Amino acid sequence: MELKDVLELIGGLALFLYGMNAMGAALEKRAGNKLKTFLSAATSHPFKGFLLGLLVTLVIQSSSATTVMVVGFVNSGLMTLAQSIGVILGANLGTSVTAWVLSLQAINADGVAWLALFKPSTFVPILALIGIYLFAFQKKAKRKDTGMILLGFAILMFGMDMMSGAVEGLKNVPEFREVLVMFSNPILGVIVGTVFTAIIQSSSASVGVLQALTATGSVTYATAIPVIMGQNIGTCVSAMISSVGTSKNARRAAIIHLAFNIIATVIILPLFYLLDNFINFEFMAVPADYVGIAVVHTGFKLVALAIIAPFSKYLENLSNLLVRENKVTDESQLLDERFFTVPAVALDRSTKVAISMAEMSVNSILDSFTLLEKYDEAEAENLRVIEGKVDYFEDKLGSYLVKLSSHSMTEADSRESNKLLHVIGDFERISDHAINIVESAEEMTDKNVIFSPAATKGLNTLIDAVKEILGLSLKAFKENDIEAAKKVEPLEQVIDDLRDELKKQHIERLQKQECTIELGFMLSDLLTNLERISDHCSNVAGCILEIAHNELDIHEYLRQVKSGDQEEFNNLFAFYQEKYSLTE
Repeated sequence: MELKDVLELIGGLALFLYGMNAMGAALEKRAGNKLKTFLSAATSHPFKGFLLGLLVTLVIQSSSATTVMVVGFVNSGLMTLAQSIGVILGANLGTSVTAWVLSLQAINADGVAWLALFKPSTFVPILALIGIYLFAFQKKAKRKDTGMILLGFAILMFGMDMMSGAVEGLKNVPEFREVLVMFSNPILGVIVGTVFTAIIQSSSASVGVLQALTATGSVTYATAIPVIMGQNIGTCVSAMISSVGTSKNARRAAIIHLAFNIIATVIILPLFYLLDNFINFEFMAVPADYVGIAVVHTGFKLVALAIIAPFSKYLENLSNLLVRENKVTDESQLLDERFFTVPAVALDRSTKVAISMAEMSVNSILDSFTLLEKYDEAEAENLRVIEGKVDYFEDKLGSYLVKLSSHSMTEADSRESNKLLHVIGDFERISDHAINIVESAEEMTDKNVIFSPAATKGLNTLIDAVKEILGLSLKAFKENDIEAAKKVEPLEQVIDDLRDELKKQHIERLQKQECTIELGFMLSDLLTNLERISDHCSNVAGCILEIAHNELDIHEYLRQVKSGDQEEFNNLFAFYQEKYSLTE
């Protein structure tokens, strides 16, 4: 083999692997929202899980990526171990489609004009031209992603063609044929297929390389069959690596993936060669081609499913046996970096955690109000624990979202990520004010003081307004409710006016000696905390409105709302003024 051919082989392999990676990443990004829908539909029914795994893998063309996501879902508690089995089995079959697409290289269109349209040499250049146009000259993210899908596919097909041309000269090299004869040894063939696929971490790419080698005419079915079985074992390496440091159930999911392919190989390979001894399969000595490799690859997966799927429950038992229970309780990670392989899924999980954090924060404020009426030490301590959890969520979410931002996301997902980063800070500060209110209630109890009836009435009116603005903000965030968000800023202005009016009334009571300076300090602290809670609610709602209008500057947006002549704002402001009036 000449140096030119070696370099062409290396270049072809590089293009093939890059094209497959680029196409897969673009497919994941383009199908992000649909993946969230698919992956949230996992049920305990094995067949539905199987279809889920099959569909997702058909979309992203990588069983490794699907299984790594499954490990992440099991680790974070989104999916049970039993649910993961069907998904893993479906992913195993879904990845076989790539080999059939690559087998288009084998089409012989001699004398059949219409058949030439299906040859890669006919349509791939056209796809590449369309892809570069969409990627380079279109501004919309979805069109750019579509362009990258087409470009990735074109690149991998060009790489495949280069590899096939480069290895064709090997058919005249005796040493190469001798090496391939060695691989016809079933055990050695399985080992080679396993190791090579483990290195490149893609059974689709590994099968594609094997298909390219068939151009030499030296790859017989006796060589190909054990190598393909080994490739299905090697593809499990990605999931095994991703399961390191995860919960026991996540490690069990990775083991189920590995066990399925090992057991299938251990059963099918000896059985196949046993039949060969009796029947003497003549095709074993026949050179394989592109289509033949695809047939063997898919056939192995279908036979494996037929044999093992009915006993999938025992795969779960085996994984439980290999990864035993221990006395230490595993803590499932709420936010798993394995989801970064599909940013849309990672963002969906982030949103769920952020909503949980927001609910804790708002509920802590509502519970703190009850302590102003009747102080309870146990409840006060519980609120401090909750505030610590909110701090933890904010820190973990912030770090997770910053890391996520370095991955390729759609424009909509990027805006959503920015929204979460802004909003979680405000909800964390709201929980801080809950502790400030707890401390005020604690001080009033320790000193055995109460506000005057007039001060209490005014304070309760303000608290009612704050309760409403908290509810509106939480609803706007959880449901992305624009109408609820629009009501926040007018109410926040009313709360500001209420605070000023209550401070003014307190000064009047001081002048009349109807109140003390000490109570004034306590009241002032409470009024300040309540007003700042409403400020953070305003930030949350403003951020949601901005994202809806593709704006970036929260404070500029709020300034425009306050200073602008907006009838809707003015009407809502008047409504809340009347609803929370301090006069009879």
